[in-house]
Amino acid sequence: MNILYVIYRYRLLKHMSTSEKEETTPRVVIFGGKAAPGYYMAKRIIKLINSVGEVLNNDPSTSKYLKVVFIPNYNVSKAEIIIPASDISQHISTAGMEASGTSNMKFVMNGGIIIGTLDGANIEIREECGDDNMFIFGTLTENVPEARAAVSKKDYKPSTAFNLAIGMIETGLFGKPEQFSEIISSITSGSDYYLVSYDFDSYVDAQNRIDEAYKDKKRWARMSILNSIRAGKFSSDRTIHQYAKEIWNVTPVRRPGPMAFQMQDRDCNPLNRQISLELSSPATPKALPQFNREVKKDP
Repeated sequence: MNILYVIYRYRLLKHMSTSEKEETTPRVVIFGGKAAPGYYMAKRIIKLINSVGEVLNNDPSTSKYLKVVFIPNYNVSKAEIIIPASDISQHISTAGMEASGTSNMKFVMNGGIIIGTLDGANIEIREECGDDNMFIFGTLTENVPEARAAVSKKDYKPSTAFNLAIGMIETGLFGKPEQFSEIISSITSGSDYYLVSYDFDSYVDAQNRIDEAYKDKKRWARMSILNSIRAGKFSSDRTIHQYAKEIWNVTPVRRPGPMAFQMQDRDCNPLNRQISLELSSPATPKALPQFNREVKKDP
């Protein structure tokens, strides 16, 4: 769905005048992932993402306004760099599939703003951060079976926006269309199990709302800050404490205290320093180290 929207956005830009493009919100869309050796469909999707990126990034008329980056072999080390830098985090699994995991929590704690379905941890994040600080779209879990039935029976007709994106792939703009035929057939002809076509217009609407919100810098900053400070529930401290209490049935083991000791470092610094360090129980605010320093000049 994400890459289909990128294609649709590219088409919109191609039909805009220069002045109209200047009014849009520039986007750099970053994909990260990897495919298991036998996961053929995932490999095709990665190929499509890279093929789209090659066209968009080398189009001088639009590359200023829309770029695509794919980061191969995405892992925690790369996430540590990407997550704090992101403005938007996309968690767009079909509602009820429980496919929105914990990475959305990491983005929110770093001030990122979610666009997503009401699936998995997105639901808990909404409860903590509020509807007005994220962009929700898509079919609700209780309505998914009905939507699938409508798609299967072809009672639902995909939108013009969806068809335009599919059509651009079929023209061969991003390479030979047959290399993407499995992707297209999986979301058309009544076989759209994950409701990509069904939810596409709702997704486009959410993206439009993001564009408008981002233009209001004060509003965006407020959303980002509130997301970060309201995400305390998702900290590892709270999680481990709850697991220990409700699942593992263990209690904390406290270190005896207070403890006091003297530390001298006369030989490692031109200044003679004697540092007195007193530690209290970690269960109280006094757990923070209290430093009393006496600094004497060398004679």
